[in-house]
Amino acid sequence: MGKLVYGSGNRSFDIEDRALAHLRVVFMNKLRRGEPFMFHHAEPHVSCSIWIHPAVPIVFQFHGSRPPSMNREWIEVLMQEASSANGLRMLPEPAPGTVTADALG
Repeated sequence: MGKLVYGSGNRSFDIEDRALAHLRVVFMNKLRRGEPFMFHHAEPHVSCSIWIHPAVPIVFQFHGSRPPSMNREWIEVLMQEASSANGLRMLPEPAPGTVTADALG
């Protein structure tokens, strides 16, 4: 289980390493393009939304020693979600080959 730390360490989220690795790619690409976005995270009994902006420090802490393999389709779905009016919500990983170009808009 990894951890996403946002801001000066006062807000953190426990996120499974594989999902966190995919989120890191999405955050990096959105912020590199100068596109801040809303991130929604839900845990048992707690739900919160935070504005992801390049001026706020972000730390991705991974528990595992090996980097997870990446699913490009999942990254594309998450990128589309982050660009939506509702912001980024953690979506389940699609099976390889199940996301079509039409589904991505």
